[in-house]
Amino acid sequence: MPISTPTKLDSQSEQGTTVPQPNASAQPIGVPARRFAVFIVALLGAYALPLYQLARHSLENQLWSHVLLVPWISLYFVWLKRRQIPPAISSFSRYAAIPLLLAVGVTAALVMKFGGSGLAVADYLSLTALSFVLFLIAGVAWIFGPARARALAFPLAFLFFMVPFPGFLTHAIEVFFQHASADAASLMFGVSQTPVLRDGLFFKLPGITIEVAEECSGIRSTLGLFITSIIGGYLFFRRKSHRTIIALAIVPIAIVRNGFRIFTIAMLCVHVSPDMIYSWIHKRGGPIFFALSLIPFFALLIYLYRRERTKQPESGERSQSVN
Repeated sequence: MPISTPTKLDSQSEQGTTVPQPNASAQPIGVPARRFAVFIVALLGAYALPLYQLARHSLENQLWSHVLLVPWISLYFVWLKRRQIPPAISSFSRYAAIPLLLAVGVTAALVMKFGGSGLAVADYLSLTALSFVLFLIAGVAWIFGPARARALAFPLAFLFFMVPFPGFLTHAIEVFFQHASADAASLMFGVSQTPVLRDGLFFKLPGITIEVAEECSGIRSTLGLFITSIIGGYLFFRRKSHRTIIALAIVPIAIVRNGFRIFTIAMLCVHVSPDMIYSWIHKRGGPIFFALSLIPFFALLIYLYRRERTKQPESGERSQSVN
């Protein structure tokens, strides 16, 4: 009579815990990695000249000096999530189709426009960089599958900071902050009871007339602080509401900072000397006012961070009581 040998179960199986089985459709990590390596080399080769022009533009234009850092920051975010990334499953889905179709459309528009009347440098680099990022996202979604694309949504989305604003958008943002900063300065003049006559962007003060130019918009420092808020929100917060608050708060902080800078320079011109308009605090004092704007930013960051941390134990206790 044959005797059957008992099968040895591990401790988790004996306790009724289901042992996860490897996904049959998942590919070994080396297969999609090799495919992506080939894809990225081909993509970089196709965009070699536009990327070189973008790198030179970022080195020559302080507004886009962050562009060269963006890919490395995205790779750092990927490294942080390396233990949470699911297996790679190559499959064509909407996660690959949407950016692919957008990339094809942007590239077609670029070819048609550039082949005709031509484009300004900012607009050309904006379209080429946008096309490159969209093709890259489509390749990641197609080669590694929708599950990994969802897991890497933030690092992939962060790559859009590589795309310079087209000329019309840059001008629109500058004009918005220019007028909003003038409104903030006007309010400060009113609170300080300083005699002033405002005509649009011109402030006529005792002994001097000041114009709020586009250079006073602070778009470069505002963009840098906005990117910092995105990074800080992702690293420190889990709640999307807190991430949204810390990012949107940059707009009023920037407006108040610019208004305070205009107000400070105007007060120095009135109470010290009109020549203060040519002083270093006007020409090179931007970093000082930027540092001052970090005070409310970090105060809000710390407040939201503590609020999120104090709510976590409460949610944990509530879940234990329900169970």
